[in-house]
Amino acid sequence: MKNFFQGEDLKLGVKKLADMMKKYTYTVVLTGAGMDTESNIPDFRGKNGLWKNINPILVASIDSLKRNYELFHEFYSTRIKKLEHVKPHEGHYILADLERRGIIKSIATQNVSGLHHMAGSKRVYELHGNIKRIICNKCKEEASLDDFLNKEKCSFCGGLLRPAVVLFGEALPMDIWSLAESDIGRCDLLIVIGTSLEVYPVNQFPKMAVGKTVLINNEDLNYDHKFDLKLIGRAKEVLQELSRYF
Repeated sequence: MKNFFQGEDLKLGVKKLADMMKKYTYTVVLTGAGMDTESNIPDFRGKNGLWKNINPILVASIDSLKRNYELFHEFYSTRIKKLEHVKPHEGHYILADLERRGIIKSIATQNVSGLHHMAGSKRVYELHGNIKRIICNKCKEEASLDDFLNKEKCSFCGGLLRPAVVLFGEALPMDIWSLAESDIGRCDLLIVIGTSLEVYPVNQFPKMAVGKTVLINNEDLNYDHKFDLKLIGRAKEVLQELSRYF
């Protein structure tokens, strides 16, 4: 039975996905950078990705925060300012509506933009954190975005402020990871949207799913897991077509 759809056949594949979602009772979504690119946020590893001309270890690691805070601050300040006017696209709102109606149970995301929350999704596991949430690297107290942009120190302990994102050299937050892992471990349908599945340990999620797995991505992946259905197209385009069935 055909399980790979792209181009003119894509609508047939979306219909197949809609049928699966109506059949199964516990659907979870995993999103990556490809979910946000249509809100004009660049991805990381694509041909025009953020890491194409920037060494992430130099600007986005725990070492750079401690040893070269000027460069670290400049990089994240620029990213935050670029997100100032970014809004969720229709695909984000479609996922929020599907959650509201009980059709999907939760969203686990690698994205730090906060767009799922902005679109109205409630049960969102931000596996890599949220770039607009600011904390002290030392005492973990929260601070304002303006404090970080103005290069203020922590008002509680004088430590360095940073976005609450997972830096290179840091582990994922175990509480969030455990919640996402639990949902994916019990779901009967996992829909993976817009991720290269190159980043460990999130790339293990499709292998943990005991139910059916579906990939929605703008290109096929060389990945050691056999998806039950692959839809090769842009996230917003596929979700817009999917919404016709609900």
